[in-house]
Amino acid sequence: MIFSKRTKFSVGLASIVICLLFLTSGCTTPLTKETATLALKFTPQDSTTYKITTQAEKSVKWVGRSLGKSNFKDGRTGTKIEMIFTQQIQSIDDKGNAIAKITIEGLKYLSMIKENPVLDFDSFREKDRNNPLAKLIGQSYTIEIAPAGKVIKVVDVKEAQAAVRGSSSANKTALRMLSVNAIKERHEISALPGADKNQLRTGDNWSSIKSLSFGLMGPKSYEKIYTLKEIKKPDNQQIAVVEMNAIPTSEMAEQLYKEQATNDLIKMFDNTETYTGLLKLNLTAGKVEKWFEELRSEWVIIDPSAKQQDDSEPAALKMGVTRISSLEKID
Repeated sequence: MIFSKRTKFSVGLASIVICLLFLTSGCTTPLTKETATLALKFTPQDSTTYKITTQAEKSVKWVGRSLGKSNFKDGRTGTKIEMIFTQQIQSIDDKGNAIAKITIEGLKYLSMIKENPVLDFDSFREKDRNNPLAKLIGQSYTIEIAPAGKVIKVVDVKEAQAAVRGSSSANKTALRMLSVNAIKERHEISALPGADKNQLRTGDNWSSIKSLSFGLMGPKSYEKIYTLKEIKKPDNQQIAVVEMNAIPTSEMAEQLYKEQATNDLIKMFDNTETYTGLLKLNLTAGKVEKWFEELRSEWVIIDPSAKQQDDSEPAALKMGVTRISSLEKID
């Protein structure tokens, strides 16, 4: 390709202008992005304390006047669990997977039906020391966890399960918390990318599919889209900040359609929802500093039998679902 002197001059001048505008050292690339490997790191005998919170709640609420309100009772139904646990790394294999010993240090458990507590336990309350759930405190189990945050398997939980066996509802609740599925769900970090996709630059994103069932309101499938927003550098540490926003997806649409086909109830409601999340990963230590994902969904139907007498809020039935998962490093 042949350039004239005027073309060369124009290109050179443009380069100088770009350099001055972006004030880049050495004038390399004005839009340089930082890179990071988003993965957990494990060190033998390293010990870290976390608090994990899970909440699953549904609610029914009448607003305005309604002729049918007397047949229903407002209220929230659901469960909220807060657990403090210590994770000690016992060994690491050649793939980077770790065997971690989990010890339960504290527990709060609240289960409600229509605002009425069914089971209310707090291991830090003196009066709850004899509750069967108190037997969970000090119990340990071991898991194998990968750098991508996936719990590969539960290695050993039999001793902890034996310690909480009993016939009461509290004993059965404790045993359910020590089931293989419950343990995997509790310790997996779903916000991390797969091992083959963890080399990322700021602005990059990845996604995963999550399907949930809402009982009478039917199932839904979401695409959770994660974006590496920035890498902060406080106190000689590197902290990756990842944001998540989920959207309804048509993936698995055929299966969901079959489940919804006979559900005429859902067609009568208007639905609004938000599904967001945040991950702060310490890249230097390879540990999660903070992580949460929160889904809030609401269905509304106007009561056609109620006649409005004034400009007040229309009589309506609101049904809501809240699902929250969070993990926070506390030591």
